[in-house]
Amino acid sequence: MGLLNELEAQGQAVWLDFVDRKFLAEGGLQKLVDEDGLTGVTSNPSIFEKAMGHGDAYDAALAEYDAANPDASTMARYEHLAIQDIQAAADTLRPVYDRLGAKDGYVSLEVSPYLANDTDATIAEAAKLWSEVDRPNLMIKIPGTPAGVPAIAATIDAGINVNVTLLFSIEAYKAVALAFVAGLEKRAERSEPIDRIASVASFFVSRIDTKIDDAIDAGTGGEDAKAVRGKVAIANAKLAYAWYQDFVASDRWQALAARGAMPQRLLWASTGTKNPDYPDTLYLDTLIGKDTVNTVPPKTMDAFRDHGTVAATLAADVEGARHVLAEAERLGLDLDGVTATLVEEGVHSFAKAFDDLLGAIAAKHPAEASA
Repeated sequence: MGLLNELEAQGQAVWLDFVDRKFLAEGGLQKLVDEDGLTGVTSNPSIFEKAMGHGDAYDAALAEYDAANPDASTMARYEHLAIQDIQAAADTLRPVYDRLGAKDGYVSLEVSPYLANDTDATIAEAAKLWSEVDRPNLMIKIPGTPAGVPAIAATIDAGINVNVTLLFSIEAYKAVALAFVAGLEKRAERSEPIDRIASVASFFVSRIDTKIDDAIDAGTGGEDAKAVRGKVAIANAKLAYAWYQDFVASDRWQALAARGAMPQRLLWASTGTKNPDYPDTLYLDTLIGKDTVNTVPPKTMDAFRDHGTVAATLAADVEGARHVLAEAERLGLDLDGVTATLVEEGVHSFAKAFDDLLGAIAAKHPAEASA
């Protein structure tokens, strides 16, 4: 039993924020499941760009697909490769999913970032990917943008598991939590099962501190602001979790829970420490709590395995968290503006990674190579 395994006793799941064909083929994921108690995997366009856009690990599969589908679009070629990886990861995690009765063991695949502001297209793509991957332990990632909120409700209503991504503000989180519930309620009204529909709300952490700290270093808030440096993101997450705890105790949620519904767990994303002045396990040590997930990049996972601290920290000192956010507001650090900017930047960043990814795959097309 290592430190990562000990998180299970705190009610927190550990997921890997990484996927790569060579890693899967060599048993890397299985090793983490067996030794560290890993119960999930997340992917995103940036991860796939790094995996597919560099090296030759995907070349053989791509050549085989191209031979059978010479006129396939670049998007179709990408989806073929991504779906193979996601299916392989899902199959590795299927015993976890079965053992836990669908409460965990999930692999996430994101809809195209180009669709972040298109509700109907997001709904259609979620259904398409769900059908093509054809694994019950798949989660479709949908951004928590204003256009994504109704898409989340509709996708849950269709019986598809959803990982809501790019959440930075508590208000945005509340909106997607209520969308999840609305989707379940529609199914319940039709007497359709809701007991094996899973969702997580991916709440991003470190990027908030990066923005806030930059503002403090530039002089915003003066000397007083230095007292909240490196604390705002964690405080924001703690208050999101406090809202979650209140909500799952509400009559509205309890009515669904009585029909077997599983709560939409908060998932801490962007948990690799960006600032070298901070501990490399900061966003794991401080966010440990029941019914949550932490999706962790490999380097941060290695660090926590070596020297992380396991304690029930997430629900501790909520009043202190309120004070940090009140101070941030008083000092003009504009958390609302920061979180709004981060959503826009996140959509743009994933779209840019997708551009680069499709460009790399296009460059490997036989017609392109011979041109």
